[in-house]
Amino acid sequence: MKIILNKSKFILFFLVFLVASSLSGGEFLFQSSDDWHGYKRHVYKNKDEGYTAFVVRPKKGAKGYPWIWRARFFGHEPQLDLSLLDMGYHLAYCDVSQLFGSPKAVQRWDLFYAWAREEYALAQKVILEGMSRGGLVVYNWAVANPDKVSLIYADNPVIDIRSWPGGKGIGKGSPNDWSKCLKVYGVDEKKLNADSFLPTSRLKKLAQQKVPLLHIVGLSDKVVPVEENTSLIEEKYKQLQGPIKIIKKPGVGHHPHSLKDVTPILDYIINSSL
Repeated sequence: MKIILNKSKFILFFLVFLVASSLSGGEFLFQSSDDWHGYKRHVYKNKDEGYTAFVVRPKKGAKGYPWIWRARFFGHEPQLDLSLLDMGYHLAYCDVSQLFGSPKAVQRWDLFYAWAREEYALAQKVILEGMSRGGLVVYNWAVANPDKVSLIYADNPVIDIRSWPGGKGIGKGSPNDWSKCLKVYGVDEKKLNADSFLPTSRLKKLAQQKVPLLHIVGLSDKVVPVEENTSLIEEKYKQLQGPIKIIKKPGVGHHPHSLKDVTPILDYIINSSL
């Protein structure tokens, strides 16, 4: 009888352990899998806040399990992502829409980064990909985690929230988004302190680690003007002697993003990523 009781306790303990294991590490719960351009995409949901995250697996992971992390607009102009998947990179996404690169967005990415690395054995350093407003979270997360970044690829990126969505300079801005942005940052427009949100004031550690930056910009961009965004990064990073390349598209506006032929982007990644 005593032996049976011990076995029962063991079985009960084991079942509790299995349940706990499924919930831990388990900030993200598996929802489904589907086909994404011929690759297997796993869809997850954060168990506390309900936001979505994706991990797309290559057919065969490259040595060290390198990965690229798309900040926003998953699936838009996917030619670079598809090329890297074909080379064995994993592709990740964690939804931070409507957070405008705020501290909450950075915290959300911190959580996803730790979970994704453990779940998929991904490399410590990741390539960050930020299109348009995706530039906000890419840079704010990078300056907070310089040792975790392999390379930053930013495409017509927003750097200064006063430019977009604020529209306080030469850009059009978005009044509705500006109101939301100020709310998630928890600030009043009159008390806005640039040093508290601009990544340019915190680029030193990225430059010290020689993290390569690549920006692609449309020189006629009226939504996210180059002068108010990419130029801020370019000037400061060069002062810090950090590696940066700017690919300029004369006569092109905010769209289209990326390049039809992504070879120049791939070449920079392959030759520069840490």
